[in-house]
Amino acid sequence: MLATTGSTLAWLSASGLDGAGAQGQPLLKNMGGEGPGFGNRSRAGGFDILEHCHSLGLGVVRLSVPQGGPEAVRAVRKKLDSYAMRCIVSIAPPRTDAAVEAYATAIAAARELGAVTTQASFTARRYEEFETFEAFKISFEAHKKSVERAEPILRKHKMKLAIENHKGWRAAEHAAWVKQIGSEYVGVCYDFGNNLALCEDPAETYKLLAPLTFYVSFKDMAVAPYEDGFLLSEVALGEGILDIPGMVKGLQQRDPGMIFALEMITREPLKIPVFTKKYWTTFDDAFSPLPGRDLARVLEIARSTKKPLTTTAGLSPAQALKLEDDLINRSIEYARKNLSL
Repeated sequence: MLATTGSTLAWLSASGLDGAGAQGQPLLKNMGGEGPGFGNRSRAGGFDILEHCHSLGLGVVRLSVPQGGPEAVRAVRKKLDSYAMRCIVSIAPPRTDAAVEAYATAIAAARELGAVTTQASFTARRYEEFETFEAFKISFEAHKKSVERAEPILRKHKMKLAIENHKGWRAAEHAAWVKQIGSEYVGVCYDFGNNLALCEDPAETYKLLAPLTFYVSFKDMAVAPYEDGFLLSEVALGEGILDIPGMVKGLQQRDPGMIFALEMITREPLKIPVFTKKYWTTFDDAFSPLPGRDLARVLEIARSTKKPLTTTAGLSPAQALKLEDDLINRSIEYARKNLSL
């Protein structure tokens, strides 16, 4: 099946099936959807992310490995091909030697699905997850070891791993790690907004992570002060503080086929408690610095940019779902009008 992928997609293109989503709108070939962005819809039940992304006219979807063995994998691949869609597959690298065999099986399944890359989010929010800097270091070393186990399997199957900046590492730490690995099969899933939670100017995050990026977890952000620090919120594309057109253009210059997978999460703003002792526990001046100038810069952004934050306070589940749909639709419309995806 893999050997015939090129001819299959060529036939789909010739048939015109790669040109439209389920509702007839032009397909955004390099824009996709990720599960966290459809949280309210998923909680409502009966949610199929592949079908939903197709209905929105998105050309890419992030999936998990289908349950049910090779037949289930082949069925999903057949559906992807029929829609002229591509996929990213979330697979956690093996945390122990005993998990290597299962990881190899999952990577083979991702290969069969025709995945552009696999993706992994190793961390929770650093400032909430760890009580000490030592605990953070131990965790980071364990993640590094898991990728060491994964790399030979990735290389064997010629499958990539995109490591997300998931509020665990500042961009300098993340970039240094990926460069140290030195593998063409290990790079970055660049989340446009997460590192604001670690007091990084978005321009600095872009400078460090863009050259290593395999695909983008796509979002715009808004920030605002609160008593213990600042609030951080996903907002519809084009309605936040990020230079979305500039960032997209720069990444496309590096890779014209770069995928931008929308993750417009509809929830209460996150509290980033930079004025508390707990927040600073996992930073160390020698090994994991967070300069005061970076804190000052993010607080300046929070004070000086007046962008409405997303909130679900007081909404029923049905109202939250309606808001989610509206924000996602606005984001897709912005992309259609302003970006070449």
